[in-house]
Amino acid sequence: MLYFYDQRREYRNMGNLLKVLTCTDLEQEPNFFLDFENAQPTDAEREVWEKVDLVLKDARGILDELQAYKGAGQEIREAIQNPNDDALQKAAWAAVVPLVGKLKKFYQFSQRLEAALHSLLGALTSETYDNPTQNLEREQALAKQFAEILHFTLRFDELKMTNPAIQNDFSYYRRTLSRMRINNTPTEGENEVNNELANRISLFYADATPMLKTLSDGTTKFVSENKNLPIENTTDCLSTMASVCKVMLETPEYRSRFTSEETVSFCLRVMVGVIILYDYVHPVGAFSKSSKIDMKGCIKVLRDQPPNSVEGLLNALRYTTKHLNDDSTNKTIKSMLQQQ
Repeated sequence: MLYFYDQRREYRNMGNLLKVLTCTDLEQEPNFFLDFENAQPTDAEREVWEKVDLVLKDARGILDELQAYKGAGQEIREAIQNPNDDALQKAAWAAVVPLVGKLKKFYQFSQRLEAALHSLLGALTSETYDNPTQNLEREQALAKQFAEILHFTLRFDELKMTNPAIQNDFSYYRRTLSRMRINNTPTEGENEVNNELANRISLFYADATPMLKTLSDGTTKFVSENKNLPIENTTDCLSTMASVCKVMLETPEYRSRFTSEETVSFCLRVMVGVIILYDYVHPVGAFSKSSKIDMKGCIKVLRDQPPNSVEGLLNALRYTTKHLNDDSTNKTIKSMLQQQ
């Protein structure tokens, strides 16, 4: 169900559907309640929704496994310090091989996530409706899934960034496997990851934010593969999602409809995720004057939250966007992000 404010004044030239409450120097913002908690698929959405739902059902388990990932640091250190101790070498290898299986699983999930993203973008950027606002408003279950992918992505990358064991374990695996091959030593773990896959996995984890890079590259790929679809369909979809999240968070009447504080965190994370995607896909990014995202407003919404709850999201804007340090970026925006 959609919710609107009563207004005495109607704005003209707004398209067929929405009346809005506020107006920014960007344009009048889309202003409707996107029901992240309860949206259910319509018959028109169901085919794509069911396909994406299969991926999202596994996302929670992926995060749980990543959060529980402890690594084989101790076994690896002991093996390196005692290179002639066969028992320690075998113990380190036995500890690392199942962990590499997990890392392979996470990487393969990123590929499934990219395919799900393509399905959602295909639906949410289609020209079934007059504009991206109508797409998001009328296909709320798909918009919710898109939001869930972004939420998962930022959470995955937060966990990965704080866990150096991931890259250490995989580097040790590759070095040891290479040495075993040179020495013609048979090993059970060799079949876990072949050389080509190992290269791809290594590149994946070498990035500070691997899932976000997967989504950014996936969105760019979607745009390039759909040349008949104007790029604005995709960038406007992202900017509209960011605006909807911002408006819901800063408007007490909307925010009061959230039944859980977790929905506030979800909304904040989604807002930041779409800003970063927009910054990668849009030719001049999210921080330029021509951007359709109210960056000052979005940063203010983040700043209005309890500081400890949003520092990771502010860091994501500071360090994982593409265009923040461009000369064209507004100095006020840079200053707002640099404040501690």
